Amino acid sequence: MTATLRQCLLAEVLGTAFLLIFGTGAVVVDEQTHAIGHGGVAAAFGLIVLIIIQGLGHISGAHVNPAVTIGFWAAGRFPGRRVVPYVLAQLVGAALGSGAVWLLAAPGSSLGATLPAHSAWQAFGVELGLTFWLMLIILRVTCSYYEQGLLVGITISSTVALEALVGGPLSGASMNPARSLSPALFNGNFTAAWVYVAAPVAGVLLAVLADRLLDLKAPANIQPPQ
Repeated sequence: MTATLRQCLLAEVLGTAFLLIFGTGAVVVDEQTHAIGHGGVAAAFGLIVLIIIQGLGHISGAHVNPAVTIGFWAAGRFPGRRVVPYVLAQLVGAALGSGAVWLLAAPGSSLGATLPAHSAWQAFGVELGLTFWLMLIILRVTCSYYEQGLLVGITISSTVALEALVGGPLSGASMNPARSLSPALFNGNFTAAWVYVAAPVAGVLLAVLADRLLDLKAPANIQPPQ
């Protein structure tokens, strides 16, 4: 049975909310207790992405990221009429998630904000590259030839965790406008906010182009692998 738009939007709100609660929540817990560490924060993001994909992916696709929604639309895999509702649902979910973190955080907490370690343009390059690779992996593992259930979630979540581990110290490894804008909304720090909107969108569009260049067309008389 196909999910209704209302069910899809609810799934996106819930998924994005819990991405922020457990992802940025891990940042805040480590900020206050130093009990998790950078590797633990990266693992938290990867784990919650895996859980969201496995729990909600069959309903809405578990985009939980405006850039991913735009990427699927640009790739011709998502209807244009649903882009704005999905993005709005993701922004609402992110705000709910950051609001929950804000209620539990100590005064002055960053709330898991993403900020450039050096220049805004370096952060732009890092975010563009990370989002490009994430979207390319998503497009490749979700194509009909290779989709393998749980392995899709594991591959995507592993990519998120790896990129957070490596790119986090440089840019915050956001790859997601909703994930960055929501903490900024609550802590009032919009430093280089444009980076975390423009770079992910540019990254997914480049990934769509690369995916098309990599696409292998099977000859008409040969069936694709099952």
